[in-house]
Amino acid sequence: MFFQDLQKVLRQNIREYGMFIALFVIMGIFAVTTKGIFLSARNLSNLLNQTGYIAVLAVGMTLVIVIRHIDLSVGFLAGFLGAVAAIALSSWGMPVVLVVPMVLAMGAIAGLITALPVAQLGIPSFVASLAGWLIYRGFLQLVTEGTGTIIISNEAFNAIGNGFIPDIPNIGILNETHKLTLLAGAVAIVLFIMSEISRRRNQEAYNFEVLPPAIFTIKLVFISVLVAAITWVLASYQGISWTVVIMLVVVGIYHFITTQTVLGRHIYAVGGNPDAAELSGISVKRIIYMVFGSMGLLSALSGILFAARLTSASTTAGTLFELDAIAAAYVGGVSAAGGVGRVTGSIIGALVMTSLINGMNLMGVGISSQYIVRGAVLAGAVIFDVATRRSSK
Repeated sequence: MFFQDLQKVLRQNIREYGMFIALFVIMGIFAVTTKGIFLSARNLSNLLNQTGYIAVLAVGMTLVIVIRHIDLSVGFLAGFLGAVAAIALSSWGMPVVLVVPMVLAMGAIAGLITALPVAQLGIPSFVASLAGWLIYRGFLQLVTEGTGTIIISNEAFNAIGNGFIPDIPNIGILNETHKLTLLAGAVAIVLFIMSEISRRRNQEAYNFEVLPPAIFTIKLVFISVLVAAITWVLASYQGISWTVVIMLVVVGIYHFITTQTVLGRHIYAVGGNPDAAELSGISVKRIIYMVFGSMGLLSALSGILFAARLTSASTTAGTLFELDAIAAAYVGGVSAAGGVGRVTGSIIGALVMTSLINGMNLMGVGISSQYIVRGAVLAGAVIFDVATRRSSK
């Protein structure tokens, strides 16, 4: 009975569980081929920091794809706005508390500009965002052509990309371990279990189908152990970085918006059937503006994270960011047909893509082979999406 239930659950949730399986397979392969270096505390911390700026972009890109559009401009927009932040800090002498909101606002405005021809004139988003790709690449070249690379010496700003949360003062135990990270992990596990139990009770109250008790328990235990293991590994190094904190906050906010608000339901309604959504009273144009504006905002945040991590801005910043974000969104379960996709999945997709890069670098794989592998993974994700949609019909 248990195995029958397990088979049924896997079959019904293959899109959601498939990306987790892919991540575990990739991490397992690299753990063996790198003789454990891939799973070391230092490398996992570095991997999560590398994931940050792509994951932030992938969250926004997921919603763009959900409403059946694409945004190719986000990579060089992130690079350009990261350069603007560097110039504002280094040349204009502006404080971080003003630079960050200014750059975020510029990103949101840029996203709205991209949405304008799409929403008002019906121009395909591919074309509109391709124009933005060229424009922002030109702007990036323009603002960096004098120096080539703009060094950022502001320690507060650089801490966004390289700093770690402070620890609790030594209390006589676990002095070599980051205690605040352990506490954060324990709180996260408790909140996860409480939310899952609460959601299950609500689903039962409305007679919705829920996981069998045994499988539900296994799910809680498995995820709790996984979070505990990751927390312990990070705590044994330097703890949780500010990049990870920002990434988790972004995912938390967007997860709440997409699952608990009217706006979130409208976004998925537009993605499912724009004409039906318009007839039901939803303003499709308004949703397009909001999603692209959000994408611009997250592009700015990605640019800030990347510039802070490198402590500089260069003429090549943002190159291929958009393709990594699109790949992460598809690997994370978003559907090419629109209307399907979760922002939490985009984080897993970003981890898959970053793990591929990180693992292949540790193995000494050439850059040309890396592009081939990443392209194959993206193609596999899209084929998987099409296959699962056909089998569900």
